[in-house]
Parts: sequence; C-alpha cells; structure tokens
Amino acid sequence: MKNLLSLIFFLPITFDVVAQSYLVNGKVIDAATKIPLVAASVFAQNTTIGTATNNEGSFVLRLPNGGYDLVITFTGYETITKRISAADTTNNSIYIEMKQKEKALEEVSIKSSNEVKDGLTKYGAFFVESFIGKTNNSFQCNIKNKEALKFYFSKKRNRLKVLATEPLLIENAALGYTIRYTMDSFVHEYTTQVSSYTGYPLFEAMATTDVNQATQWKVNRLKAYNGSILHFMRSVYNKSLQEEGFEIQFVVKSNGVENAVPVKNIYGGLNYVKDDSTQVADIQPNQTDVAVLYKNEEPDKEYAAQNEDAANKKFQLSVFTVPPFEPIGIEQNGYYFDQNDITFTGYWSWEKVGDMVPYDFRPE
Repeated sequence: MKNLLSLIFFLPITFDVVAQSYLVNGKVIDAATKIPLVAASVFAQNTTIGTATNNEGSFVLRLPNGGYDLVITFTGYETITKRISAADTTNNSIYIEMKQKEKALEEVSIKSSNEVKDGLTKYGAFFVESFIGKTNNSFQCNIKNKEALKFYFSKKRNRLKVLATEPLLIENAALGYTIRYTMDSFVHEYTTQVSSYTGYPLFEAMATTDVNQATQWKVNRLKAYNGSILHFMRSVYNKSLQEEGFEIQFVVKSNGVENAVPVKNIYGGLNYVKDDSTQVADIQPNQTDVAVLYKNEEPDKEYAAQNEDAANKKFQLSVFTVPPFEPIGIEQNGYYFDQNDITFTGYWSWEKVGDMVPYDFRPE
C-alpha cells in the first residue's frame, strides 16, 4: 500500500488522474479526552492505499473512484470502519472519535473462552489452510507472526475461535504482496464444517530488482484476479459479464431437486439498475441462488482432486446466495455493500487470502 500511496502523491498529477480519483481527509481523536491521536493507521480496506495521522491527528488519502471501507486502527482502541464513496459529499470532513478498549471486559471474555495452551501446535496448520487457503499461491504465503494467534475451543458449542493480539503480517511470495491483516476473528463450526472470518487487509506491493520475478508477479496477479469475486462484480457493474467470460444460471429447487437454468436476459434477471448521480449499480437477482460459471479458466488441479464434481469441468463454478428482496450495491471498482448475509460456495469459497488481490488492482 505504501508504494502506491507514494506513487500517487509524488508523481505529477494529470487531469485524467484527478478525474478518476478523489480525496479523503479528516481527523482522528480520543472520544473521551478529544485529544488528537498521532500515528493512527488509516487505510482503505483491501487496497494498497493507507497512511498515518500527523501530529494534529489529521490524514489525507487519494483513492481511485469507487467505494471502500475506510478502516481506522490505534493500539488499545476499538477499530472503526466507515463506508466511503466517490459520490459522498462528506469525504473532506471525516471526523473519527475512537474509544479505548475496555480491558476488564476483554479479560473476562478471554477467561471464559477456553484458550488452548498449545493451540498453535494443535490447530495452526488447520487455521492456515482455512484462512490462507490450499492453492499454489497459498502454499507460498507465510504468516510472519504466528505467535500473535490465540486459539479458543468450546466443547459445548463444538466451535474453534481464533483471535490475534496484533495484525497478522502475511508475505505472499506468489503474488508479490505483503498483507497486514487486522483480524476480528476466525470461527470454525465443527458441526457444520463451516469456517468464517472477518478482518481488514492492507496490501503493500513487494519491491524487486529481478525483472523475471516482477513479470511472474504480474502473471500470477492477473490469474488470481481472473474469475474472482472482484472480477465478477466489476463485470456486473460494467455489463460485460459475457465479454469477460462469465455465464449466469439460476439454481431453482423443485420437489427437493436442484436444477440450473441459464439466464438469457442476464441484467434483467439480476434486476440491474444504475444510479447516474451516485454511480452505484444495484442488483437483486430473481432467484436467491445464483450460479456463476467462469469459462476462461479450468478449475485448478488441486481443486478438481478435492471436488469430484469439478473433475471433468472446463470452467470454474461458484454459487452466491442472497436473502430474497435484498439488493447488492456495487461500486465501479467492484466494491459491494449492504449485503451482510451473502454467502459464497464452490470455487470462490476455495480461494482465500492467498489468492486475494487488492481493490486498486487493474489488469494491464
């Protein structure tokens, strides 16, 4: 992130750059004392763009047009997030009041959570597979500060919970990124075998003087992007799904049997509507289960080996599920919002942190 930030601030700004980006600035203070917080971290989640507050608690960011979750963190304080957009008129006067964490409540929570003393030894490998992934890119990732992980197991709920005492520092040698991942929590339900995690990643592009390595990073990043959720959301926004290699099918259940029905009028079936004033596109699929076929790449061999249904397929199949009558808002950079209950299964659920590229990634 820091590399891109420097690039934006120190290269001559042309008219095109200004037209396609916007400034965000504000101030961060202590909620109780009203004293400015110096060196608080302020970044756009899942991007390479961030900064720290100055001696007055102020910050400035320039972001490519689109939407983001602005994340503010400071040691000993509760993390704050705020959704921002290029169309928001308050971007130049963001005022953040941060509250200190209540240590007493934290201690009670930790004591009642059944921490596993040898948690890293017992659950570390499982956590890495479930959080980083099991792809070729994931195997080239390394969490530098695994000692920050704390593992809690509840026999009553048959649930594993993982917390981190500090942001996880992840080196992705395959994609050429260092990720500073502020993790809220990781939860695995053994009863349903479902893992879920929430957090705020900040990317920084690695530097290299090796031309071959730089070229390989570009190739790997593009492959990770192609067919991803980010790629899909941008394609929906731009109405370029077919051109980008995507096909949409509705999963319809009848008498307990699921059938996939191809959607001829894609954007009609998604109820696509774009607001010209905010530049936000809303979709509200006619069915709650939407199958997404990405036809420009075959499933990874490792995925096909683990999933019999994908063994002979020439495309990557994912399904996203949304509650009825709840629209998804999509910004021009692929950021989507107002849909906390959306779930992904299939290929998209297999690709995890090890295959993520930031929102400000653009295919060359």
